[in-house]
Amino acid sequence: MELFTSEIISTLLESSLGTAEITTQGWKNVTSDGGSVAGKYINWLTFTDNAKAVTEDVQRIRNHPLVPKNIPIHGYIYDCKTGLLSIVPEAAKAGQAIK
Repeated sequence: MELFTSEIISTLLESSLGTAEITTQGWKNVTSDGGSVAGKYINWLTFTDNAKAVTEDVQRIRNHPLVPKNIPIHGYIYDCKTGLLSIVPEAAKAGQAIK
C-alpha cells in the first residue's frame, strides 16, 4: 500500500482486474481483462511512511475502549522479500502496557 496512491490503484482497476506491474515510467496494466469503475469508490488506505502507519495503528488500538490497558500492543513491519519482521520503536513505545 506504500507503493501507490488511491488514484493509481483505482485507475488501474478501472481497465483491468489482472496484476499490474511497476516500470521505470510507473504503474501499468499488462492485461485488459475486466475492470470496473467501482474501484474508485473504495478507500484503499494507502500510506507513504510504513513506520508512521504502523505507529498510528498501534495508537488507535491502544486507545480503543475495548482493549484493556494492561495488554501490550506491538507493531512490526514485515519484509515480503526476506520474511523478516522489524519492530517499529515508536509503535513499541506507543503500545506499552499501562499498569
